[in-house]
Amino acid sequence: MKVTALETVQVPDRRNLLWVRVHTDEGLIGLGESFRGADTVAAYLHDQVAPYLLGADPLAIERHSRHLLQNYLGYGSTSAEVRAASAIDIALWDLFGKVTGQPIHQLLGGLSREKIRAYNTCAGYSYNAKGATRTEYVPWEPAPTPNGPYDDQMNFVHRPEELAQSLIEEGFQAMKIWPVDPFAARTGGIDIAAADLKVAMEPFDRIRKAVGDKIEVAAELHSMWGLTAALKIARALKQYEPLWSEDPIKMDAIPALAEYRRLSCLPVCASETLATRTQFRDLLVQEAADIVMLDIGWCGGISEARKIGAMAEAFSKPITPHDCTGPVVLTASVHIAMHLPNAIFQEVVRAYLATWYKDLVTVLPKLEKGFVYPMTGPGLGTELQPDLLKRKDVIIRVTKV
Repeated sequence: MKVTALETVQVPDRRNLLWVRVHTDEGLIGLGESFRGADTVAAYLHDQVAPYLLGADPLAIERHSRHLLQNYLGYGSTSAEVRAASAIDIALWDLFGKVTGQPIHQLLGGLSREKIRAYNTCAGYSYNAKGATRTEYVPWEPAPTPNGPYDDQMNFVHRPEELAQSLIEEGFQAMKIWPVDPFAARTGGIDIAAADLKVAMEPFDRIRKAVGDKIEVAAELHSMWGLTAALKIARALKQYEPLWSEDPIKMDAIPALAEYRRLSCLPVCASETLATRTQFRDLLVQEAADIVMLDIGWCGGISEARKIGAMAEAFSKPITPHDCTGPVVLTASVHIAMHLPNAIFQEVVRAYLATWYKDLVTVLPKLEKGFVYPMTGPGLGTELQPDLLKRKDVIIRVTKV
């Protein structure tokens, strides 16, 4: 079997998303996905990856992973090169599954569990949808009219009690919010005023008063803060016993993150912004994290994710795959989470699963009573919706042998 074409698919209303389809001479097609900077990643795929991959054996996955991740540019970061390599790797594993008639988790060595806990990242329906900007809600403005029952990002700012109760009723044991983010711009993340910090802590306070410890609450800090400000935030967070403090500082200073972990006395989760084993090795060796978070679409794909997971296990650290991007990466993440013995959560966004994810792919991971269940079909177990490829505004680019 040989690769005969590399195809990219984009739609204007999801500018951050790019799908990759690797075609073969046996008629099988592997599906991958990338997120952020989609135009740049597409250009790199056609200009640099296609000449290498066309005519090659698609099942030589490890060889291709090594070649694409150790390219001269982009190595060791979530660059366009690594995002492209990640998408290709997902697509090649999808092909492997279709050739063998097995789901990816079986090819990795089988299931470690029958289901895994999900936590809900409290994003709204349009979060991360358009370009580089994200929808944000701020506590000093009136609450807008909800766009639907899962307008969770608006709700964690303005109606956190109702949000927490809703998640509990659906069976979720954990949730993640980021009410400190809007205050970072005021100082560039160098400091946060006491009055602002008090306002930022209100959602945590209101959730705890409303539901107690019936649900875990993780604090997402999005790498926006310097060490001194992050420690100030940690001192305020500590009384609410967060599930973890995620990416509290910029991930370009692992020693500083290790110091944060030591001084904050909070569990540290890091980081979706790291790529390849080398960066995660440094994170683990320097004892900078308690929970390892990886994004399969950014870290190097399934091949690299399972190595990072195994390395984390050697350091007695759990992992949790990231998802706030697209349905194909979520599906690939579920395969990894169901396989790796040290996975503890799969991140989901219920607003996405209930709406636009369904418009993009044929099958989504089953989420029931706060748990995610394994995919059952060969490969990823899902495909792009046929209607997506027929849209008048779809952008399809193909490079052939």
